[in-house]
Amino acid sequence: MIDPTTFRDVMAQWPSGVTVVTTLGPDGTRHGMTASSFSSVSLDPPLVSICLTRTLYSHELVAGSGVFGINVLAKDQAAVGRRFAGMEPGVEDRFAGETWTVAETGVPLLDSALGWFDCRVVHAYPGGDHTIFVGEVVAGRASGRSAPLLFHSRNWGQVADVLPDAATLADGGIVAGLAARGAADRAAVVAAGVGEAGIRVRVADLTAAGGGDVAVLPRTGPLPLSSALVGDRCQADRALDAGLGTVEVALDPGDPGSVDRVLRAVDGIEPRCAVLLADPFADHRLDPVLDTVTALARAGVGEIGLPDHAGRATPLQVRSLLQEVVALARPGQVRVGLHDRDRLGLVKAITALKSGVRHFDATLAGLDTAVATEDLIRLLDELEVGVPVDADAVELLARQVRNVPRHVPATGVSAERPVPPAAASPDAAEILGAAG
Repeated sequence: MIDPTTFRDVMAQWPSGVTVVTTLGPDGTRHGMTASSFSSVSLDPPLVSICLTRTLYSHELVAGSGVFGINVLAKDQAAVGRRFAGMEPGVEDRFAGETWTVAETGVPLLDSALGWFDCRVVHAYPGGDHTIFVGEVVAGRASGRSAPLLFHSRNWGQVADVLPDAATLADGGIVAGLAARGAADRAAVVAAGVGEAGIRVRVADLTAAGGGDVAVLPRTGPLPLSSALVGDRCQADRALDAGLGTVEVALDPGDPGSVDRVLRAVDGIEPRCAVLLADPFADHRLDPVLDTVTALARAGVGEIGLPDHAGRATPLQVRSLLQEVVALARPGQVRVGLHDRDRLGLVKAITALKSGVRHFDATLAGLDTAVATEDLIRLLDELEVGVPVDADAVELLARQVRNVPRHVPATGVSAERPVPPAAASPDAAEILGAAG
């Protein structure tokens, strides 16, 4: 027979989630303990199991009360797990500092958990020095969060996705960046080259058009690999009717009515829409961002964009948000736009890759302070992540763009605008509206 030490060492290599099992004493007092020996048993009827050592006080309480709760801990709740595991000496009330609710059985259920089950014991089987309690689930709740706390090799940890096999790129800034340098006349040719290299490129901003009096771009480049920023359904239809593959819509998660307005505007064309969330990495916006992502995913929006405004997001903020958002957005895609302040853009790109992101916004030559497209391609190549683009063509275009003089035209195009309009090329044929 295997010796206990070897048995524990091998079991330590099996990663598991972490739960807090709660129950009630004879006088209704609350009790709880951290446990990882939790499992699903049956869907119909809904049954789960927990295995508790017979010497534990909690074992006696579950056996006596016939009820227990399962609270699945999130990635940032290691302190809760340690507290209920008795790893914080001097704690008199393990339940203090958290908010709890009750459902059917009266056991305490953790409001901030990833999810909880409220259970009544229907079977109790001997299992060596443990008892296997099978509970019928009488109530449950799943939160909008998605990243769990893990326990492996006697350490607390988080989920880290492996690097993907492939990634895609989009360029939302090259036309605007050239316009800001007073080189709008070159924007059409460069945008066409970016598209022909296999990168989606934003060629128009209809929100800046101000009506029918708009600038134009030549009909060059692969239109299905082009996008336009739009502000309403009329502009979206105009872009799609012209042959563009994607329309992009800005959305402020902090505005309570913005989600409904955007969903009404894209009703029926959701798979061809990319919704860009304003300032998504700010800590104080976490809940509205998660709620917004959930609503967009349920509506079938094809792509949810998370731009790192001015490079303010730290790698830890990128990791924290994306661990939640990537799962919530499925089956839609998450696209991250990374700026390169303090030269940390590529660090955040790796963080995003490990968090499950497969789609990135960059800008050729880093013209608008975003991560340079050519740099991101080289990074992905070094990581053996395939990118379906012509890297040599992109590098050649980037060298050309870097040689464009930094010059602001007399009309004063503002570099602060996300997509400033470009001037018309002399031989232009109408595409849609404002360039950029």
